Amino acid sequence: MAALLKRLVRILRHGWRGGALPIPLRGAAIERLTRKVRQSEQRHGGQVRLCLEAGLPPSYLWRGAGARERAITLFGKLRVWDTEHNNGVLIYLLLADRAVEIVADRGVARRVAPQQWEDVVAGMSERLRKGDFEQALNHAIDEVSALLQQHFPAPVQSGEELSNELPDAPVIRP
Repeated sequence: MAALLKRLVRILRHGWRGGALPIPLRGAAIERLTRKVRQSEQRHGGQVRLCLEAGLPPSYLWRGAGARERAITLFGKLRVWDTEHNNGVLIYLLLADRAVEIVADRGVARRVAPQQWEDVVAGMSERLRKGDFEQALNHAIDEVSALLQQHFPAPVQSGEELSNELPDAPVIRP
């Protein structure tokens, strides 16, 4: 009975949001995050994608699935895996649970230890607990960018340009 009640409370929490982002993550904040991703990708050869989701779809909630499963699904749907050098990284924020997941493509995963991703998530989680959503995402972009700079540095030859394979604007899912 307690498990059913817990599931019902979670379903209500996710459905209650009504698909709206918190006010601090609307309008100008989304524009600033878009610029931050664009600027970050000029310093390395990786691809960063943000996805913000208010709550999980009912099918995920009913079966008790969490943010990690959803992030992996969206990694595929958003084609973050489909970069030339397999160097895409998805930063996923599930607002209803204040949960963060980072999913890295195989080219990045081979070079970056799981503990390093966990450290990025821990830094974000602290800011999320305080309700500082934009700062949490800025922190994640900075940390992911530093890892990508280390493992996928920008070309040093002046004639070679970095390609932008994924959109810079965050994906916002109700």
